[in-house]
Amino acid sequence: MEQPHVTVNGESRSLSGAEPPTTALDWLRGLGLTGAKEGCAEGECGACSVLLARPGVEAPTEWTAVNACLVPAAALAGQEVVTAEGLGDPDALHPVQRELAVRGGSQCGYCTPGFVCSMAAEYYRPGRCASGDFDEHALSGNLCRCTGYRPILEAAEALGAPAAGDHLGFRTTAPPPEPVPVRVPGFVRPDGLAEALELLAEDGAVPIAGSTDLGVEANLRGARPGLLVAIDHLPELRVLNRGTEHVDIGAALSLTEIERRLEGAVPLLDAVFPQFASRLIRNGATIGGNLGTASPIGDLPPALLALDASVVLVSTAGERTVPLVDYFTGYRETVLRPGELIASVRVPLPLAPTAAFHKIAKRRYDDISSVAIAFALEIVDGVVARAAIGLGGVAATPIRATEAERALVGRRWATDVVAEAAAILGRTGTPIDDHRASADYRRAMLETSLDKLFAEAGAA
Repeated sequence: MEQPHVTVNGESRSLSGAEPPTTALDWLRGLGLTGAKEGCAEGECGACSVLLARPGVEAPTEWTAVNACLVPAAALAGQEVVTAEGLGDPDALHPVQRELAVRGGSQCGYCTPGFVCSMAAEYYRPGRCASGDFDEHALSGNLCRCTGYRPILEAAEALGAPAAGDHLGFRTTAPPPEPVPVRVPGFVRPDGLAEALELLAEDGAVPIAGSTDLGVEANLRGARPGLLVAIDHLPELRVLNRGTEHVDIGAALSLTEIERRLEGAVPLLDAVFPQFASRLIRNGATIGGNLGTASPIGDLPPALLALDASVVLVSTAGERTVPLVDYFTGYRETVLRPGELIASVRVPLPLAPTAAFHKIAKRRYDDISSVAIAFALEIVDGVVARAAIGLGGVAATPIRATEAERALVGRRWATDVVAEAAAILGRTGTPIDDHRASADYRRAMLETSLDKLFAEAGAA
């Protein structure tokens, strides 16, 4: 297999010497493209943001901002990357760069190239080009340490539509790069699912898609898996089917892709996505990766538990479907067997009409939950016909609040019943004291969450 290459700012570059643990950020800086910087090494500051040409939802290709500090350089093979240097130069600034300059949006300048790339991704988003509205959440993963957000937002809001001759805008009308098989020491991009499953059956092999979790483990904790098996481009893992009996969501779809492709079909997930980390992280993070880490404080598991979801697991031995309520077996432990991979998440239909997601954290956005509660209820003629409540942050695993559910089902949706069930909910799980919250606080949040839902949904 010949040496992999990547297109950077329109120029083909060899990835020689870019084996793990080399990140895309370090490799790009090694080329002299030092605009992107390492600020946190865990995807929270956005100083490392760059643009990737990826399959689009509203156009054949969309420029997507990602955290270069988390992505292995080898994962860029065959891809197209644009850094802040590739958007414009001092004599011909890109519209994003120009607006930031004239409106004082660059203070110390450390974070500016990252802001430029995140803003450029939103600048070229097809839906924005049609409406002209700039989604400020596109910058939710970028941190300005000078706290000069006002001029940055003013620069974003001043952006018009890309000019007709804009070459990066025109690039979105053509197909994205075809993924190419890659085999370098420590990293393989297989040419199909069958090869991926064979590789994952080997000792020390781990799957990688968005790398938003594994990248942190590598950067901050020195994790060095024996072999990274890239599954992010496997078509079998990138399906999204909305049928009459269930919705199937491919494990390798990013959360941004899922949100946009579902188009509001699962309201409970729509409530989760804006509170899940930042847009930069959601552009890389996958639903399979979020479940694969089995974190007890992940945001998606409580919602998926409330949706009564199942996971479809595949390996060289075949396929099996496991209810999510049976998937978690202990702290960061699951029923996944060696060599087994999450292929998709299945959400049964019809959905419960009353749904809500309550995330309690120290910050409104881009923070880890102290407690997460997801509700899915069906209330018929004033009586709770079904209830599912998923919880995160109150036990060693995400859990269902089955006792509180039983206290609701078959009874009137009324103040006294809700109060009784809320008291039970407050006693659910085994919350602990840690740096995010005390056990007592977590119990209080559980109890008041059902009262809040009742206030929001109204009496039947």
